[in-house]
Amino acid sequence: MRGHSVSRYSLCHHIALALALAIGISSTAAADRLTPSEIHPRASQVIGELLSRYHYRDESIDDALSEAVYDAYFEALDPDRYYFLEADIQAFRHRADQLDDELRAGELDTAFDIFARYRERVEDRSEHALDRLEKGLAFDTEARLDLDRSDADWAASRSELDQIWDKRVINDALIQRLNSRDRTEVRESLTKRYERLVRSLEQSSAEDVFQSYMSTWASQFDPHSSYMSPRTSENFDINMSLSLEGIGAMLTSEGDFVEIVELIPGGPAAGSGDLSPGDQITGVGDDPDAIQDVVGWRLGDVVDLIRGPKGSEVHLRVMPEGRDGHETTITLTRNTVELEEQAAQAEVREVKRDGQNHRIGVIDIPAFYADLGAANAGAEDYRNTSDDVARLLDSETLSDIDGLVIDLRGNAGGSLEEAVQMTGLFIDQGPVVQVNRSNGQREVLEDQAAEPAEYDGPLGVMVDSNSASASEIFAAALQDYGRGVVIGDQTFGKGTVQTLIGLDQFGVGSGVEDAATGRLKLTIAKFYRINGESTQLEGVQPDLHLPYPQSSDESGERSAERALPWDTIRSTEYRQQGELARYLSELRRRHDRRMLTDPALMSVSAEAKRLREAEARTEVSLNEDRRRAAQEQQEAARLEAVNAQLAAYGRETIEDLDDLDRDQLPDALLDETAEVMVDLAELIGEDGTVAQAAAR
Repeated sequence: MRGHSVSRYSLCHHIALALALAIGISSTAAADRLTPSEIHPRASQVIGELLSRYHYRDESIDDALSEAVYDAYFEALDPDRYYFLEADIQAFRHRADQLDDELRAGELDTAFDIFARYRERVEDRSEHALDRLEKGLAFDTEARLDLDRSDADWAASRSELDQIWDKRVINDALIQRLNSRDRTEVRESLTKRYERLVRSLEQSSAEDVFQSYMSTWASQFDPHSSYMSPRTSENFDINMSLSLEGIGAMLTSEGDFVEIVELIPGGPAAGSGDLSPGDQITGVGDDPDAIQDVVGWRLGDVVDLIRGPKGSEVHLRVMPEGRDGHETTITLTRNTVELEEQAAQAEVREVKRDGQNHRIGVIDIPAFYADLGAANAGAEDYRNTSDDVARLLDSETLSDIDGLVIDLRGNAGGSLEEAVQMTGLFIDQGPVVQVNRSNGQREVLEDQAAEPAEYDGPLGVMVDSNSASASEIFAAALQDYGRGVVIGDQTFGKGTVQTLIGLDQFGVGSGVEDAATGRLKLTIAKFYRINGESTQLEGVQPDLHLPYPQSSDESGERSAERALPWDTIRSTEYRQQGELARYLSELRRRHDRRMLTDPALMSVSAEAKRLREAEARTEVSLNEDRRRAAQEQQEAARLEAVNAQLAAYGRETIEDLDDLDRDQLPDALLDETAEVMVDLAELIGEDGTVAQAAAR
């Protein structure tokens, strides 16, 4: 076993912050017009100083940034442009280039004035929606609604906004009608929803406004920097320790919807196989016959509703991504996410070819984990990824294998130290990743174990668009060393390091009775491959491509506003420990041939293309007959794709998607990766060498 030390860098996945930010809303009733608390002026000054002095992006807080923050704050409050008018944006425009001066002076009037206007507009929209609902709705219209209004112009008038809301109300009702609710149920549900829009804002506190405004400032430096209120900090810690009793999913607010952005390995949501990132939760309840509509709820309230005693059931009404309003009800048993359930697991896929049976080992790693509690307590044999993988490599399960696949699909990262240690299992010795700070200080993290690789045979690493942070570091290192073939999709592209800074360290809250201060999450460094290329933004490009139905052309870090750029620094010294370059051309040729001829792979490719095209179509019809026909067409296409895969494996097809057992659906992409490993083993055998480290 290789030695361990607790990492100085904790690679929490980028999306964890989205949940933490959103669940910081307080339930305390507020006065009609909120004003900053006593500690907010000093806190804003400290946040401004930390951002300008220590953020990796060396940027001055000046008039230009001030104007960017001004526009971004309106967008943060109203991302889909359903509430503000163009006149509202212009009403405060004379202050746009003054926000930097106000920040330095600890003045927050503009932020709170804009929020007050936002509350007025939400109340106005709520009244209009209720009035429109009262007058009755027609579902035989020729109108269409664009569900993605993030780039739309602000409405020029109240009447223009009325027209947009008339369409939104019809669409809200239509979704419920398409899911078999009668007129009475639809009317009651939507009445509560539109009334709740106002009630939720009435429960907002000054801390909520401050958090939103300060996070807007931080987000202009990069998407992973933000301010977390005291309650948000507490929830962030709960989620990072994975001690929360719930469903094991990270959630965020997308307009008036609560959306799943990450499934925690080992949690009930991930284990169900029925939920995916991008799905929207529209209802929650402990009783399947009494599910509450949660559209328009504050995220913190939805999270509280989902939480509950371990072992109890929670029923979620979910609108899957790209399913055109079709909802499904999923039942989960609440549980804590245990380290054991995240642990690496091994299996063997058998590939028959030319009368021979090839054994390809597969190690599935949901996260790069380490029991830091045990490590900090001084335990020598604490649970961690690299030790578990080393044991699996030495186990009976993986004995006499012809090749090995490390499956990092959906692995959002975790411990950097574990990524370094695990890389050491497959190389002799050498650098793994570079950490570069804004001042040019560079640190090279190395596998320092002076012992041969634990495994030196044919190796593949599976990745997808959700493989991030530590996963990207591991995959990039094996690719740079020529040690493993990276197979799959372009990875997420998170190559930055964050740190949490408590504002109490700078006197915030000092002298104020019962003051609780928040924290700033600040990006302080970037990761670089040993060849000098950043993993930021571009991630890791696979050697061989596989289609993933869940991925899109604009996924991961590339879709984030103000993401730090891809760049390069000088390469560190390392030597190739494999000779895969000589085989890649032939591996691609064989792989591409199977992708064009294998029925299961052809079906997966077609489904991936269909879903990407469906995601690109953000406009929907408000005509019930056409909408229902489109929904049925999508369901039929999905059923056809599933049955094509089942038939390719000689399994019994299904008549309805509700009959699908997720465990029954074959993993055609993993099977193809096993085929690639057989290809590699054959080519190596013909050449007379294995990896350089093994043969010489």
